[in-house]
Order: sequence, then C-alpha cells, then structure tokens
Amino acid sequence: MTTAAVPGLPEPGRCLVMGVVNVTPDSFSDGGAWFDPEKAIRHGLDLVAEGADIVDVGGESTRPGAQRVTEEEELRRVVPVIEALVAENVPVSVDTMRAEVAEAAVNAGARLVNDVSGGLADPDMPRVVAAAGVPYVVMHWRGHSHDMQTRAVYTDVVREVRDELSHRVDAVLGEGVDPSMIVLDPGLGFAKNPETGHNWSLLAHLDAFTSLGYPVLVGASRKGFLTRLLAEPDGTRRPFGECDDATVAITSLVAAAGAWCVRVHRVRPNADAVRVAAAMRAARPVSYSYDGASYDGASYDNGSPRL
Repeated sequence: MTTAAVPGLPEPGRCLVMGVVNVTPDSFSDGGAWFDPEKAIRHGLDLVAEGADIVDVGGESTRPGAQRVTEEEELRRVVPVIEALVAENVPVSVDTMRAEVAEAAVNAGARLVNDVSGGLADPDMPRVVAAAGVPYVVMHWRGHSHDMQTRAVYTDVVREVRDELSHRVDAVLGEGVDPSMIVLDPGLGFAKNPETGHNWSLLAHLDAFTSLGYPVLVGASRKGFLTRLLAEPDGTRRPFGECDDATVAITSLVAAAGAWCVRVHRVRPNADAVRVAAAMRAARPVSYSYDGASYDGASYDNGSPRL
C-alpha cells in the first residue's frame, strides 16, 4: 500500500511530517517560544531543514481552557510568517478555525487549511476552502477549548468519532469541497478524556478512519494523554516537552498503519521514524511461507491493520 497523495502537497511515497509553528504566547507545548514573527519564521525554516514536509502555522492556541483571540490578532500573527516561509518555497498549512483567516492565508501562499473544528466553528469555512481549491483537514471536534473536555462523553469512542467525522465530510462535500482535497483527523486530545483511554482507542483503531477512504492526519505530539502515560510513580505528570520520544513511538506505529501525515513539534526524530516505517512496509511480501506455514501479507498491504 502506498501513501495517499493530496493535490498540491508533497508526495514522497511515505507518511508526511508536518512541523508545528505556534505563533502564540500561550501554547501548551512551547510556551510562546515562537510568538515573535522573526523567531517563528526561523523556526519554520529550521523544521524544514530537519525534514518537515509541511510547516503548520497557527495563531490561536487550542489547548484545553484556552480563550479565543480576535480575528484581527490572529491575522496579525500568522500572515507575515506564512508570507515569509512561502517566499522560501516552504509548503505551508494554516491552522485556523476562521474562514477569513484561511482565505488570507491561502492568498499569502498557504497550500492547506487545517481546521480543528471541521467547519463547525465558522460555517463559511467549507465554502472558502472549496473556492480556494486547497486541501482541507477536517478534524473531529465537539466544541471550543474552554469547555471541550466536558463534551468527552462516549459509549463507543471509535464508532462515535468515526460517525461524526463522516457526517462532517458529508457536510463539507455538500458545500462544494472536492473529495480529493479532504483529509481526516480523529482529533486526539480534543473532547477526548485522557483518563478513560479515548485517545489510545482511536490510535489502536486507526483503520476505522483510513477505511473511510480519505488520507488521515494524526496529531499526538506532546498531548496530555502522553504526559499521563509517562507520569512519575507519585503521579507527577511528565512535562509536555519531555514527551517527544513517546511521540516518535506513535509516529512509527501510525505511519506503519497507513497514516498520511503526522503533526509534530520535534521534526528530525519523527522524520526518521516515518522512513523506518516506510522501509518496513515496503519489505512486507504479499505472501510467504515459513516453517511449513503460509502467511498472507495482503491484510497489511491492502488496508491499515489495527495497532
């Protein structure tokens, strides 16, 4: 199985690596390290040098509890950074829930719109994306950051997230978005309870999402469920920035399972991981025999196995 291609974006024949540039003062993962535009631009270029295929620029924190910034402030933060990176031939995506910001970013040269609300936060977003003719990440979302964790109630998280994403896809298709431009994201950490295993269930059943027929983006990097997993014996949670090795482990697994792209903060080790996964996938025979027993590799090559 070869990795799905998305029009207008790199096609290396393996899982892509999307590097994160948060042009915010309050992101959970980097604490405003790239809030200054010049630092953000330099960081984006550094991520490309480390192996990023796409650089995702965002001007609004979506950490749990975050309050929204104004549209004007979001535009002020992201547009100069996008313009500068595009001038250096960097493939850029914009991380935004606002149609006006998405339109300005595309006009500045962004090639992809990464909307964590899947078009729910701004009903104009699908129409703007459709008119722009750029790829669109539709993420599973149940509400804004200030109260999203109160909505993390599921009977069957995999089935419900899959069904809700499928409904969002139908909605954006109805607004004119080309199906070849749609990318799905199960929304790890967004209205998912880290104490009840929601995120792990979604990762373990990635095939539930790849089976919908669209490329899948996975954003596990430095999420809260990793800080809980790696907590000290006394319960002290691992700092976000010290969860990068665990992120690399997830990258290896989801890349092997058919993810189209991983969204990460540290690029180089994740760029290594997707290449390792690609080499192992390429080495799997369709069928072989060993010690008199026959094995069929088609389940790996024609679909995405559960992890």
